[in-house]
Amino acid sequence: MTTRRPAIIWLNDRLVPAAKARIDPADRGFLLGDGLFETIPARDGRPLRLAAHLARLERGAQILGIPLPALDIPAALSATLAANGLSEGVLRLTLTRGPGPRGLLPPPAPKPTVVITATAFPPPAGPARLIVAKRTRRNEASPLSTIKYLAYGDAILARQEAAERGADDAILLNLGGWVAETTVATLFIVRGGRLLTPPPTDGALPGILRAEMLAWGAREHSLTPADLLTADGVFLANSLGFRLVISVDGQAVPDCTPLVHDLQGYVRQRENGTSPEEPSDGGTPLPE
Repeated sequence: MTTRRPAIIWLNDRLVPAAKARIDPADRGFLLGDGLFETIPARDGRPLRLAAHLARLERGAQILGIPLPALDIPAALSATLAANGLSEGVLRLTLTRGPGPRGLLPPPAPKPTVVITATAFPPPAGPARLIVAKRTRRNEASPLSTIKYLAYGDAILARQEAAERGADDAILLNLGGWVAETTVATLFIVRGGRLLTPPPTDGALPGILRAEMLAWGAREHSLTPADLLTADGVFLANSLGFRLVISVDGQAVPDCTPLVHDLQGYVRQRENGTSPEEPSDGGTPLPE
């Protein structure tokens, strides 16, 4: 099942029909992948965890040296959602450095390009079969590993490898052979009653839902591929939710479906404003 393309998008300072939207051929986002993006879920007409997404966008823009445009981004996001007849769905906010001259050096006074799209939520993904990517690795020493950079070449190569090997996604190792993340999600394991996830120093992107998990009691810990196979459970998390992992490189991993279901329910309660700030002792979805 494919997701319907948005009919209306936000381009720079206004809503425009997607079929008539035009990006400058000299835009550095198109030519060089010079930009950032955020994937933001929305429910009841409201972008979720927006402050955290915008803070990450701002930090990425500072690292790249891209000035943030004088735009009411929350209002633009809500307008794009409404223009497409959606009260809930997935917003994608893309910020590029804008057009520039030939070459790598950015223009001295960039004029950034902003694109916002809104689509319906994709259907729920089933349990994931993962492989460890062999063709490429994540460079944990690069500052780009800490931001939502547009250039996703390594992730594309790894995802293609996963498809060729009959898997749903690929685990990216860093240059030292430690687990970083998958192509689109943070990786968590359950071990000894604890939830563990790779630290950013190992190449893990500082994810938005990942940060909430850490606030609830998950811990950062360097992981090897062997750790995944001896874990009590493995699952993935990104801004759109959680996904159970059932195998790594063709080897089955223990089923932690109840935990994943509890986490999904707890996150939805928080999104609806019907759960406490912290998991209660009587109903915490996290292992003690």
